Amino acid sequence: MLRHRFIICLAAVTFTSGVVDVAWTAELYSETPGVEGNGDFTIGPEYTIDPGLTDRGHPKGKQFEFSMRLADSKIFRGDDSTLDPQKEIRKERKIFVYVPAAYKDGTRAPILVTHDGPNRLDLVRNALDNLTISEDPNRKLPAFIVIAVQNGGNDSYGSERGLEYDTMSDRLARFINDEVLPAVLDNKDIKSAYPNIAFTDNPWGRATMGCSSGGAAALTMGWFRPDLFRRLITYSGTFVDQQDDDAPEERTYPLGAWEYHSSMKLIETSPKKPLRIFTHVSENDNRANDPEDTYHNWVMANKRTAAALKAKGYDYRFVYSRESRHCDKRVFEQTLADTLVWTWRGYHAD
Repeated sequence: MLRHRFIICLAAVTFTSGVVDVAWTAELYSETPGVEGNGDFTIGPEYTIDPGLTDRGHPKGKQFEFSMRLADSKIFRGDDSTLDPQKEIRKERKIFVYVPAAYKDGTRAPILVTHDGPNRLDLVRNALDNLTISEDPNRKLPAFIVIAVQNGGNDSYGSERGLEYDTMSDRLARFINDEVLPAVLDNKDIKSAYPNIAFTDNPWGRATMGCSSGGAAALTMGWFRPDLFRRLITYSGTFVDQQDDDAPEERTYPLGAWEYHSSMKLIETSPKKPLRIFTHVSENDNRANDPEDTYHNWVMANKRTAAALKAKGYDYRFVYSRESRHCDKRVFEQTLADTLVWTWRGYHAD
């Protein structure tokens, strides 16, 4: 078993000319996740649902829902100059919160932030209900609180969703940390049920998950802000060139998320970051209209991303699913329990 020792970075952050200046304070945190479950895996073409993702009658937690107006945001107001006026933008985004039955009010909970609203939240809820009380130490989850954040609307180039998810910057991580998490903690219904609810500041206690552009967003949140999020889950990740051509980030990352594994090869050429990363791609995930359009080849992009993670020595897990589609529900139903368990390996509470 490998022993990893990390420093938790509790940071005061300022921004000057787009550069993040971090004034560090620190406390020592260590964990021993080992390498079990790391590596490349192929599944399919037949799929079954993991019993851990079904309703097995265990005690349920509490779910909450509220909305945040885009106009009230300081980060994603829905008025960026890169947005296509023909693509609709939501006035409000819904936030869904699930607090598992195993959570004890007053403790500093780990969290999982998921993209695209309640997508797959039913499976995550069942995993928490079943696996937080598991007596098998190798099949157990911490009592993390799930925060499912709806995107700002529409998709791809010129959309608010594309701006939030496909842009190579720390904006989404800051939006979640600075605006969404405080809104959850201040919500009157949540505070009524859990008067002393709190989230951990330990970045190893903060995970994020998404599919498609939401998957790219999960990696980007950790890549640009590992001081905030370090456990990353990406299904059918959009590690292709889907960043707006007129985005300011094009000057630094001209091919968007394609730069992670090709062209600039960010993963291989950057100093190794304190991240634990799950990735997945489906056999039929190539969504390019033109098969010769290399920069939009989902399968190639995800395989190269996994290879880059392996070459750099990351704790990573890559699943290739045969005879499956983009963000295929069957893949989630078979793998998500194992994915969550692997993602949280080694974590212990503050």
